[in-house]
Amino acid sequence: MEITRHEMGPRFSEMTVVDVGNAKLLFIAGQVAEHTSLDVVGQTREVLHFIDRLLAKVGADKTNIVSARIFLASVGDYAAMNSVWDDWVEPGHTPARSTIGAKLIHSEYKVEIEITAAIKA
Repeated sequence: MEITRHEMGPRFSEMTVVDVGNAKLLFIAGQVAEHTSLDVVGQTREVLHFIDRLLAKVGADKTNIVSARIFLASVGDYAAMNSVWDDWVEPGHTPARSTIGAKLIHSEYKVEIEITAAIKA
């Protein structure tokens, strides 16, 4: 087994890839928007763009996502966030998903998304 960390910082890595032989598991840390002045639609678009970029680093894309965990600062934003998610997610490749109302670490964050994906080694 081999573990590779991408965009590693002192506290966490943006993505960790675990090579388990014939497959690689990808764990993407909770992604938040850089432009916190955006509404939940804008923040969700930005976060999904970050996820696309990280997946592409290892030859993956959103069809490889097996699980998503979405944290919303306001459950009232559920429909707006879903409008972006539904346009982004690949039909026929929808991952297992949970959406949680949560107090996020900074009050400006409206959404945080964590991803697990798998690709062939």
